[in-house]
Amino acid sequence: MTGTAIGLLAVVGLALLLKWRRPAWYWLAFGIALAAVRVLVRYSSVMDACGLTVPPSRLRLAWARIAHRPIPAPRPPRILAMRPTRTGLVLRLGLRPGQDAFDFAASTDRLRHSFTMQGVTSREIKSGVVELRMTGYDVLKRVQMPARVIREGLRIPVALREDGEVHYRDYRQVPHALNLGATESGKSVYQRQLVKELAALDVALVGIDCKEGVELYPLARRFSALADNADDAADLLDVLVERMAATYRIVRREQRISSDIPDAEITADIWGLPDHLRPVPIVLLVDEVAELSLFANAAEKKRRERIVTALVRLVQLGRAAGIYVEICGQRFGSELGDGITMLRAQLTGRTAHRVNDEASAKMAFGDISPDAVFAATQIPANRPGTAVAGDSTGGWVRIRTPFTSLRQAVNVCNANAHRTPDLPELAPFRPLPPTVSLVKIPTPTEAPASV
Repeated sequence: MTGTAIGLLAVVGLALLLKWRRPAWYWLAFGIALAAVRVLVRYSSVMDACGLTVPPSRLRLAWARIAHRPIPAPRPPRILAMRPTRTGLVLRLGLRPGQDAFDFAASTDRLRHSFTMQGVTSREIKSGVVELRMTGYDVLKRVQMPARVIREGLRIPVALREDGEVHYRDYRQVPHALNLGATESGKSVYQRQLVKELAALDVALVGIDCKEGVELYPLARRFSALADNADDAADLLDVLVERMAATYRIVRREQRISSDIPDAEITADIWGLPDHLRPVPIVLLVDEVAELSLFANAAEKKRRERIVTALVRLVQLGRAAGIYVEICGQRFGSELGDGITMLRAQLTGRTAHRVNDEASAKMAFGDISPDAVFAATQIPANRPGTAVAGDSTGGWVRIRTPFTSLRQAVNVCNANAHRTPDLPELAPFRPLPPTVSLVKIPTPTEAPASV
């Protein structure tokens, strides 16, 4: 066997090993070139087979008849640009007259098979331009967030999308959100990732954890207020509603609309206030919302009405006052009682992890997108953290949250404990820092104090 053959076998063996153990390395080393060649060679035939071509124009047909030439073949869309990424290829296409961007969105699954790619997504950049984003390997199998992500304002990275892009949670754009998921689906890890990213920002974190605080109390050093039972939650929500009303009074007092006030200084929310007057934004995280809606007697029913009414007020009016709500639970339907449907309608962002039944998925996406409902029911149990994220526009995407251990989140919260704002109205709900009680254990040489 010649040296060239041995070298070729070594390269092939290395490629197969990387494809099995390190698909990201394989893609950067070999996959990009192979995929680019495959797409360019198959492009015309694939577009024709998928029905994404247009017949020749009348002018071209007439010219072919005059010149006695063969009838021109159907024309595929023009390739405007092809750009490799760390996870796939981005193909930008210029549509021919008569083509529609919806046709490309409906053909993504056929394009995925034809080009032998892991996934294909389509979006319209502008009129007449469509972008096909292809992934070369399963990026959600082992989530690796990019080394450089954009953190700007209240826009934080929380997960990786199936097209290889970072999924952000932007509280200024989507102020309130719902996070659903069954037990062991990764819902708590998603919430933990939110807290870890928010801990480094100048915001106040407020939590309601009716599971005796087991999820949020380890992170208590970064929280301005925490409630671990329904009674405290009701009082805490009432305080937040009062703070919201006080914030609106500040905004109204500072408006001073007159003819000599510049348009840029007229505001209806906290973000237009001067820095010295702007209240600190608050992110409210509610874990296991169903525990706040259950009742067994008349007193608990009154408490439930207080809680639901306060939550509805916060999600309807809280955005302009800088109060953002993140609600988590296993189910969130009308069986939880009056006001729940009204509350859900105000939650623009929707994230559904693995659910136990189709009805739970419909609670998140039934009023938004039937396709998202189907995608949520297909999440396997062996991939915790995988979810379907959507919003009220009907768009949705598969995401997966990187695993964040409780120790990692605790370390970040402790390192940013100095950022925790001291809000006087929330002082009664300020969690005490966790302490360790040391118990002396007698050595074998010590006699017991009593028998």
